[in-house]
Amino acid sequence: MLVIAHRGYHVAVPENTMAAFDAAVTVGVNGIETDVRISRDGLPVLVHDRVIASGQAVADLTRSEIQQDVGHAIPTLDEALEHFSGILWNIEIKTATALPSVISVLERHQANHRVVVTSFRHDLVAVCASSLKVNCGLVVAHRPGTLNSLLADFNCNGNPRINHIVWNYDVLDDSLLKQTAMDGFRNFVYGPMTKVEHDHCRELGVDGVITDYPLLAQNA
Repeated sequence: MLVIAHRGYHVAVPENTMAAFDAAVTVGVNGIETDVRISRDGLPVLVHDRVIASGQAVADLTRSEIQQDVGHAIPTLDEALEHFSGILWNIEIKTATALPSVISVLERHQANHRVVVTSFRHDLVAVCASSLKVNCGLVVAHRPGTLNSLLADFNCNGNPRINHIVWNYDVLDDSLLKQTAMDGFRNFVYGPMTKVEHDHCRELGVDGVITDYPLLAQNA
């Protein structure tokens, strides 16, 4: 089971920063999950929340303004990939406006990086799968009636690069996980919090956990 640090390892440093990514590598994770949004000056910045603590939207601020508001450096996707080339990257696209920049950056880096591009916006995943030579995945926060119903949109079942399903821990279903695996998809899970929950993911045979607590997964 792969251990993927959710927004880096951010126990002692801010999430989605170079320090958090470096800390994740130091504790020995297999991969890093991060989130891409577009700043007002058009940069693919690694920020999870649409609105930062000051109450302003990331899209309405330049990178410099975001950094000033949050009090620490904000990396771009380019910078993170250039600095950490030897690890799996799970890149979640948060908005449609980020898609062109993500594609442009990954076109430059895809040959030398292991990447899974994911999103709750499954239409964006389909575009990435058609445009890039990287693995892609659907982020799912609900339990679909059937796997086929989940894959019906955008012909997801017909594009071999769409080969990951990223499930919310709360909706894990053993039968769906088995069917997904039998159909050739890899199952990732986000949101386990306790040692018991990480152990449960391992017992279910999932391929990877996206976790804020990577040491719990490593000690499972």
